[in-house]
Amino acid sequence: MLLREGGGFTLKSDSGPVYRLELSRTPVDLVEKRVRIAGLLIDEATLEAEGVQPG
Repeated sequence: MLLREGGGFTLKSDSGPVYRLELSRTPVDLVEKRVRIAGLLIDEATLEAEGVQPG
């Protein structure tokens, strides 16, 4: 689920972990909805998202 936190976004995964997202665009229409992310895991807490789609 895509969540808005402060000035950024986080992704809460179905398995439990929460990741901070680095995004090039702001997907406000997908906030608080299930999404699929394409991108790279930067570290254990950060994802660099190349794309966000409804999931």
